[in-house]
Amino acid sequence: MGCSSSTPTPPPGSGPPHGHGMSGVGDVGTGEETSKSAIIERDLERARQEEEGKVKMLLLGAGESGKSTIFKQMRILYGSPRSDDDLRMYGVVVRSNIVVAVRKLCSHLRNLGLEAALEDEGAAESTAVENAEEDPSGMSPKGAYDELISRLVDNTAPPAQDDPTMLNGGAKDWVGQSPRAGLAANNDAKQFLRHVEAIRTLWQSDTMKDVWSKRAAVNVIDSHKEYLNDLTRIAAADYKPTAQDILLARVRTTQVVMERYRIDGIDFEMYDVGGQRSERRKWIDCFDHVDAVIFVAALSEYDQTLAEAKRTNRMVEALELFRSVCNNRAFANTSIMLFLNKKDIFAEKIMYSDIANQRPFGDYAGPPKDFDHGVLYFIQKFKDCLIDDEFNDSFIHVTCATDTNNMEFVLDSTRTIIMTDNLRRSGFLGSD
Repeated sequence: MGCSSSTPTPPPGSGPPHGHGMSGVGDVGTGEETSKSAIIERDLERARQEEEGKVKMLLLGAGESGKSTIFKQMRILYGSPRSDDDLRMYGVVVRSNIVVAVRKLCSHLRNLGLEAALEDEGAAESTAVENAEEDPSGMSPKGAYDELISRLVDNTAPPAQDDPTMLNGGAKDWVGQSPRAGLAANNDAKQFLRHVEAIRTLWQSDTMKDVWSKRAAVNVIDSHKEYLNDLTRIAAADYKPTAQDILLARVRTTQVVMERYRIDGIDFEMYDVGGQRSERRKWIDCFDHVDAVIFVAALSEYDQTLAEAKRTNRMVEALELFRSVCNNRAFANTSIMLFLNKKDIFAEKIMYSDIANQRPFGDYAGPPKDFDHGVLYFIQKFKDCLIDDEFNDSFIHVTCATDTNNMEFVLDSTRTIIMTDNLRRSGFLGSD
């Protein structure tokens, strides 16, 4: 039994008038379907062309190398302004960052056995009228330290009951609290407002200057010195974070973050990922169809160890990570840029921390305290990680990610190199 037998044949002459048969309706339906299909195909083709014309950039590197700072620079240079909600969140983060730094520095001061030095410094200052005038709180460095140790480090003092966001005789603090910053950061921001005078007194002491010079042992964020030098502004009731405050703010990246920018008629997508070891398993999700990798390594971390592995030198970790990225088959046809970041902190640190004194870099033969020789030494270390020798020097930039003018130049040069390299790889430009 065929399918045709299921429909009875109409008797002769009983069909519809000429020109009004069912075939006409079928033709109309087929035409509509064809039109819809053509529209869908055009939309898919347009989406495909837009996707192909997009430049996908991936920021990789170890934790605290400056990836997120570069990500934020892109927003400053090419993106939209921050909302008040963003600013309040960063205000909480800035104040929290200060408390985190102070905790580490106080603990380090105690471990270095410098409490007696604080006592001696306080005794000397009490006889100096100039210093008494400079510190209206009348607090000694040792008194400030004791307050911070009991309140922020050991938590031996009873919890405070006041609301520190009510300032200046009842003026409401503009930053206040931010759910986006998280509970721990909000609590630390409150502690900052409660103990800002103790923080200021201890920070201005000579003993703390000595501790700061030894900060590498406890992985304090170097750039947070700028916060500690500007406590009055950050504690003010009308404080709103500046672009520089936001750049310096440390928020650990725990997920893949993407932002889109349209620059000179070209769409860019930039992805930021967490650099700590526990976050790197998420990187593989970003590896498809990447046009450029910006690998960020901090020059200043040659004498520091990982927060998650205290015996591993941070620069050694960065070198091994760079080796694995450059020699990954997923990036065989991808432009890879190397940003050697934190050049400003590196220039400061080599004045008192010799590269050759660090066990992994005992082969450094350049003069101590020499910026150029130090930079060239580490550039060669990264070049040594490559299997092939095609890494062009124009793909290497020595950067200060917190300097917007420096990053504007670097990112503009990087865009040009990426576009040119993509054209060369596509065959539109002759290969070298």
